[in-house]
Amino acid sequence: MRALQYFPTIEDPNTRRTLFEVLQWILMGTDVVKNVNKNNASHAVLFEALALVMHLDAEKEMMSQCVALLGKFIAVREPNIRYLGLENMTRMLIVADVQESIKRHQAQIITSLKDPDIRRALDLLYGMCDITNAKDIVEELLQYLNSADFTMREELSLKAAILAEKFAPDLSWYVDVILQLIEKAGDFISDDIWFRVVQFVTNNDDLQPYAAAKAKEYLDKPAVDEKMVKVCAYILGEYSHLLARRPGCSPKEIFSIIHEKLPSVSTTTIPLLLSAYAKILMHTQPPDQILQNQIWTIFTKYESCIDAEIQQRAVEYLALSRKGAAVMDILAEMPKFPERQSSLIKKAEDAEADTAEQSALKLRAQQQPSNALVVADQHPSNGEPPPVFVGQLSVVKAPNMNNTEDHYSTEQVLSQENGNLSQVDQQPPSADPLSDLLGPLAIEGPPGATVQYENSAVSGLESGPDVVDGSAIVPVEVGTNTIQPIGNIAVRFHALCLKDSGVLYEDPYIQIGIKAEWRAHQGRLVLFLGNKNTSPLVSVQALILPPAHLKMEVSLVPDTIPPRAQVQCPLEVVNLRPSRDVAVLDFSYKFGTHMVNIKLRLPAVLNKFLQPLPVSAEEFFPQWRSFSGPPLKLQEVVRGVRPMALPEMANLLHSYRIAISPGLDPNPNNLVASTTFYSENTRAIVCLVRIETDPADRTQLRMTLASGDPTLTFELKEFIKEQLVSIPTVAQAPTPAPPAAPPTPQIPPNDPAALLADLL
Repeated sequence: MRALQYFPTIEDPNTRRTLFEVLQWILMGTDVVKNVNKNNASHAVLFEALALVMHLDAEKEMMSQCVALLGKFIAVREPNIRYLGLENMTRMLIVADVQESIKRHQAQIITSLKDPDIRRALDLLYGMCDITNAKDIVEELLQYLNSADFTMREELSLKAAILAEKFAPDLSWYVDVILQLIEKAGDFISDDIWFRVVQFVTNNDDLQPYAAAKAKEYLDKPAVDEKMVKVCAYILGEYSHLLARRPGCSPKEIFSIIHEKLPSVSTTTIPLLLSAYAKILMHTQPPDQILQNQIWTIFTKYESCIDAEIQQRAVEYLALSRKGAAVMDILAEMPKFPERQSSLIKKAEDAEADTAEQSALKLRAQQQPSNALVVADQHPSNGEPPPVFVGQLSVVKAPNMNNTEDHYSTEQVLSQENGNLSQVDQQPPSADPLSDLLGPLAIEGPPGATVQYENSAVSGLESGPDVVDGSAIVPVEVGTNTIQPIGNIAVRFHALCLKDSGVLYEDPYIQIGIKAEWRAHQGRLVLFLGNKNTSPLVSVQALILPPAHLKMEVSLVPDTIPPRAQVQCPLEVVNLRPSRDVAVLDFSYKFGTHMVNIKLRLPAVLNKFLQPLPVSAEEFFPQWRSFSGPPLKLQEVVRGVRPMALPEMANLLHSYRIAISPGLDPNPNNLVASTTFYSENTRAIVCLVRIETDPADRTQLRMTLASGDPTLTFELKEFIKEQLVSIPTVAQAPTPAPPAAPPTPQIPPNDPAALLADLL
């Protein structure tokens, strides 16, 4: 039957009749029995027969019989049979005559959304939806969204949005659906979805008052997702004047509702809110003096904002709003958008582009040894001296995903039975809760070599664990450098991994500061290059050496930094996929006879693309159980952990944007945590973490980590392990003493000019 599907459709009526008799016998004679092997064999034949029936383009009566048979299979309790039934029913959607027959099983298909693997049911509902049942299907998807796995919420939202757009009985229902989607799954909603609803509202005058009223209703709620703030602020900025006669909808009240959300939004949303303020002020003619002063105060506040977009809007809106009635023409309503093809459908196609073959290739690449640290005691063949590395480094290899015996023989299972987490091990329990799990760590190196975690007295790039490939293990200073840095470079880098602004490097002539903003998989860093002296710094060069997983663009750096001046160099960052590799700034300058070259790690590290995600037991346990084992769920016993109390460890994880969920694990010595990872290729992925500590020995623990991406699971596990084992604290790190300062001149107390000069 499989072979016959590779041939053209049979036209000979006698042959077709004979073949259909055989197929009819198979369809009628196959049923579910108790013998598992017989079931597997007969169902293999049955589903191949169904495929051949579709290939031969059988009569409508036989097609309907196939649909009825599949309807029985999707109603059984055996998940494998139900999965195959849904898959084959999805294939039958290409036959136009059977779509009405498939609709009769809509209730059972919706019930299949509760299966652990809902993708087949979702694909089938998506394919069978039309104008007659769109409302019911979309409403079911909206209801299911609250309890869906995190890994499926983005696809669920996308497909619900597409169905609402294609089959909306009226546009007001479409607006309702999109706003509900954003409310229920804001973090998993792409910007394309709310862009589309704005386009519909802008292009339909009759829809604008309704959309403005709904926007006010949603924005008036106490907890609002940031995407909801964006879409509602835009709609209210453009059309809130249409609600002016309704109670509670005066310009001052609308402004107050929007402005309440300003402190909680990121810098990407602030420009949109400023536009809404300008529009509200424009529609308030003659101006309300109190409202005008409030908005002008906000514009003035952001006139000096570091973000160029915010600063420009604030400056321009403040100037425009002072032009009186003329602002009505300048800030008129947005014109109608040209009709264009929806980008949401393309988004759905992109989401399915990751084929099984690509996944296999990714997994194979993950199984290769990963040189997280590079051996430093090798000399180049050209006879040149080796670069100066700090500490003695060794090779850290990734575990072999196929060999589960060494590292994953005792998989930790979280069970929600009786409200407790039960430990299911293959070995009998011992007195020491971790004694049966202490296997060799995957750390190797030269014979007799040990990994050094102490700071070295050599000034330069310290051997911090965030340095994870050859491009990042570089000397901070060239051998000819005579200028010593002020402060410990490793400690400065580590501090910037935890916060978004501070000093990256400083010496007697220059100070390099960083201010960063992070949103999902994107980041914006600004390098502040400050000349500390009364002579210029010349031959200034800055080169970014990005790892493969980061896309980085830096603006031009001036060749000269004037005396006592500071220049700013914006740097845009896009995270493509999970990795611990670190970008390097290769910076050089000349001061007098000193030529200084430094190489510094940039704090665009893995945790910057995490967002803490507190979860409840109802959300955590189904997700945890869905990851059955390697490579999506990895476990390792970690030795050499820096002894710390459990609250200190919880604070450490929290500082790396990993949210602790207290109370999920009844064992008080354990931690359960979760976070969301963002990248351009993988979008949002939920990561779940469990750490089991031994109260008798704080230097060892067992860590289990799970996510929907094998690369992310391994990289985040190694990242957390590095923080627990080797990151030095500020108190532990020896800080080189700064150069001796020149003696302070004695200033007469009554000499104001001398006092001012000293302050400057």
